Amino acid sequence: MNQDHIRNFCIIAHVDHGKSTLADRLLEVTGSMRRKDAGQDQVLDSMDLERERGITIKAKAVALNYRFEGQDYLLNLIDTPGHVDFAYEVARSLRACEGALLLVDASQGVEAQTIANSQLAQELGLELIPVINKIDLPHARPVEVADEIEHNLMLEKERCRPISAKLGIGVDEVLAAIVREIPAPKGTLDAPLRALLFDAEFDDYRGVIAHLRIVDGSLKKRDMIKMIVAKQEYEVLEIGRFRPHMEPCSELKAGEVGYLIANLKSLEDIKIGDTITNRGATVEALPGYREPQHMVYCGIYPTANKDFESLRKALQKLQLNDASFSFSPETSDALGFGFRCGFLGLLHMEIVQERLERHSGLDIVQTSPTVTYEVVKNDGSVMRLSNPAELPDPTEIFEMREPIVRLRLVVPIDTLGAMLKLAIDRHGKLHGQEHISATRVLLTFEISLAEIIFDFFDKMKSITRGYGTMDYEFIGYHEAPLIKLRILVGGDDVDALSIIVHKEEAESRGRQMLVKLRQEIPRHMFEVALQAAINGKIVARESIKAMSKHVTAKCYGGDVTRKRKLLEKQKEGKKRMKMVGNVEIPQKAFLAVLQVDR
Repeated sequence: MNQDHIRNFCIIAHVDHGKSTLADRLLEVTGSMRRKDAGQDQVLDSMDLERERGITIKAKAVALNYRFEGQDYLLNLIDTPGHVDFAYEVARSLRACEGALLLVDASQGVEAQTIANSQLAQELGLELIPVINKIDLPHARPVEVADEIEHNLMLEKERCRPISAKLGIGVDEVLAAIVREIPAPKGTLDAPLRALLFDAEFDDYRGVIAHLRIVDGSLKKRDMIKMIVAKQEYEVLEIGRFRPHMEPCSELKAGEVGYLIANLKSLEDIKIGDTITNRGATVEALPGYREPQHMVYCGIYPTANKDFESLRKALQKLQLNDASFSFSPETSDALGFGFRCGFLGLLHMEIVQERLERHSGLDIVQTSPTVTYEVVKNDGSVMRLSNPAELPDPTEIFEMREPIVRLRLVVPIDTLGAMLKLAIDRHGKLHGQEHISATRVLLTFEISLAEIIFDFFDKMKSITRGYGTMDYEFIGYHEAPLIKLRILVGGDDVDALSIIVHKEEAESRGRQMLVKLRQEIPRHMFEVALQAAINGKIVARESIKAMSKHVTAKCYGGDVTRKRKLLEKQKEGKKRMKMVGNVEIPQKAFLAVLQVDR
């Protein structure tokens, strides 16, 4: 199709503002799907977890045929995730488009991720079309929301399209705006092939299916291609478009979006964000490629050691459809053999863990999540630390750095004081305060990622009665007074419970953790000592009393030495048991460290 009649766009929005529902209506109005044929809502959210949680986890693409004013147009929609953990996928999708629908809930208004995503789209030069959704709700306030969009996002309120994606109201006007306002692609058809690899998925029978946007040139079946970053060459076995299911075609030209199947066996063979070109061609790589950065790590161990290989196979299968997830073998003195897993964020970790438990059927133990730190040694070398157990000797450390993020909070104005206290208590530095409307305020902080990934979101929702929203972006590593807090159970160092904390709060955190652990670890036949240590110094202790038996109950009289003899015998037995006994630590004890009241 002629490039002038192609429009590439995506939908960006805060979580639960109706993005997937609007995608369904666009499919229906353009004739790509009938509601009775779909059999379900949120067609592009095909994963069971996406449907249960009501969020988009994996980006999807679909080609729509649309006739407008007597002309046929090809509209390529790229559905994007909404949660902050998947911001990298949003960025890749935006680079494959010339425009975006900025969707805002008519009852909730502009949220933290609305601002973050719109700023990212504007930085990439995309044409934004503001759309106000859910106008059918009785408490909708489209006029006030349009004012918020103009004030905070610098988009004229006259351009806002009021719609109800659920009822289909205003969807035709949105399609007309896509054709009129989003510019056509500007690729060169006669130039060597340049295509952006913006996503990929794994099929058990066909291998890796690469999602790509053709920027320059064209692509045909049996073409020989190479990937610039991965430095690999392949033969094209099939190309096609998503409608929304895969539909093969003979050629993809500049400006079009589609899929590519070559002899790709694993997602590790490709790099998402890579540039695809003809074999032998010399072209400049498209901008925007970077390795996904893991921000959260945790250990995953099988409950039974015999399940180690089964767990490895389950993780490998999971990684086939999620290139941003990584794992490597590790050993713990307390838990045995397992894997150190890296994730984009805490939601990403929850999703992977839940998929792992559902699909593998294994009983697993997950350690408390940690963020990555940078350690500068005395010799000037810098090491990236994802596990507190890997921290070198304190005498070798020159300084430690923690990951800092820019945190945006949109909260009701009557909760402003409590939210400022929460963030500042977590070592946050206020960088901006802006009134979005008469009832809501936008707060911007620089804060350590370690301070917000555990319970910050829950506390914010509690303070704001559910009306607060947050978004964050990583900005770098900054020096901080950090120290390793070790937890000893029965005299043994449990590396899975060790954490890295700020020096001034290490002792209080240690005491709080021990109180939680004492409640979670069951009593044994011998006394169990729980200790918190910093640099070899014990700073806190709790004890779990031994289960006892009344051994003198049968002595109704006689000499007192009979009772003493029985008590001494019991004491010796408990001493021997303590020497050979093992303390069983349940899974909930590892998660208890997350519930320490800050």
